[in-house]
Amino acid sequence: MPATPSPDYVPAHGLLKGKSVLVTAAAGAGIGLAVAKRCAEEGCRALVLSDVHERRLAEAVASIRAETGLEQIHGQLCDVSKQDQVQALIDFAEAKLGGIDVLINNAGLGTSKRIVDMEDDEWHKVIDITLTGTFRMTRAALRVMGPRGRGVIVNNASVLGWRAQAEQAHYAAAKAGVMALTRCAAIEAAEHGIRINAVAPSIAIHAFLKKSASPELLDQLAAREAFGRGAEPWEVANVMVFLASDYSSYMTGEVVSVSSQHA
Repeated sequence: MPATPSPDYVPAHGLLKGKSVLVTAAAGAGIGLAVAKRCAEEGCRALVLSDVHERRLAEAVASIRAETGLEQIHGQLCDVSKQDQVQALIDFAEAKLGGIDVLINNAGLGTSKRIVDMEDDEWHKVIDITLTGTFRMTRAALRVMGPRGRGVIVNNASVLGWRAQAEQAHYAAAKAGVMALTRCAAIEAAEHGIRINAVAPSIAIHAFLKKSASPELLDQLAAREAFGRGAEPWEVANVMVFLASDYSSYMTGEVVSVSSQHA
């Protein structure tokens, strides 16, 4: 089946009007940057972006400010594998935002390696950033959201948490862990008025992905999708913003597939 063309960019509807948002790994070319921009477009009052790349982070802050007109946008370097940097990011965001209303955990790391060829260091690094980094950010955010009795956390998982793909054992294990973390954390957070959900994208096409994966693999993965194409990063971002908004007020502990490839 030929690929269905990507839809037109959806106009904003003020879903996050008056809310403050913190987004991790927001300075790339993929979902993180797309969701940060979408949060600004949807009316958030203030926004903090974090990333490990200083130059790209500054560029992301400047571009979103220029494109959306949001003045209260700030950048802070953070490696989510370092607890001191995670805490510094939360402290920075609390101060700049006047309290974090929404945390979007986008940070993750993926490589391709067969199990028999993978060293412990590669396994641990992917797990540490993708799963444990999400845990660190969630723990730190809950400690400040809890006393206020409100807040929303949206995690970025992957359909690989459900399905199998060669050379992705470490990444799939990490994303399955993010799904389980989302469900368990949501139960603990509910009594404090905090919601935690996740999205599970399949393949979102962006410049960095095109550099890291072969065209043959990307074409193969896209062909499996019902629309015959990968998602635009902003299509995934739209679902994340829905989960961050009051429109999803009764949803918590859910993992929403942004793909036809649930399993």
